[in-house]
Amino acid sequence: MKENCIFCETVTGDLPAPVVFEDDLTIAFLDHRPVFPGHCLLVPKLHYETLVDLPAALVGPFFATAQLMASGVEQALEAHGTFMGINNRVSQSVPHLHVHIVPRRRKDGLRGFFWPRHKYESSEQMQSIQEAIKLTIAKLQDQHL
Repeated sequence: MKENCIFCETVTGDLPAPVVFEDDLTIAFLDHRPVFPGHCLLVPKLHYETLVDLPAALVGPFFATAQLMASGVEQALEAHGTFMGINNRVSQSVPHLHVHIVPRRRKDGLRGFFWPRHKYESSEQMQSIQEAIKLTIAKLQDQHL
């Protein structure tokens, strides 16, 4: 854990977050200023600043979880697809590796990479979306057992 890292504080539970998935390696939670409702962040529990810093042995398991998250977000929100992105240093608002998983719909108005960010309309909306994603991911995991 790194001192003064808000994602490390999220991992330890010192900073509450609307968690949608957690395993031994990762934790995923709703972004507090989503591009669209359901926009999640997937982070490794151990502090790695960038993808380049992530040990090679963890790349496969980390991206297997990213794949699960993409499917879970898409299905839970009945989205047409997802956008997934990683910033390494430039435009990286938190210096802790994280993957953005953003639900997308055809003609949703997004163009390029200058996307408006919005807060959730209410805590109830955020909680409803959080629960939908959690349930869908649990079902997907059960199907793969």
